[in-house]
Amino acid sequence: MSKSLTLDLQQYADIFKALSNLQRLKIFMRLASCSVEGDTCNTDGQICQCVGILGKDLGVSAPTVSHHLKELQRAGLIKMKRRGQRIECWVDPDIYDALEKFLQQTVPVEKL
Repeated sequence: MSKSLTLDLQQYADIFKALSNLQRLKIFMRLASCSVEGDTCNTDGQICQCVGILGKDLGVSAPTVSHHLKELQRAGLIKMKRRGQRIECWVDPDIYDALEKFLQQTVPVEKL
């Protein structure tokens, strides 16, 4: 097994592990489609949501939302930036291409 393939597979495993949690999946999906007027913050040309808005209607506490955001960030799915008292989050645009390539790729099992 090639070392680079192992590293790539580990990164994908981390991504899918992060998304396997229902609350994190909901947060990711909300960020992925966060172009709802009034709920977005426009920062440096990026469409993002403030952390306070993300927790709305999820039925989880603010510390839990923060934990889930850190897990999504650790997996490389989202980016976060502090602006004064706000923390803004957005989906890393490169992740869409990476996931699409992964899902379209076929690797024979014996090469894994």
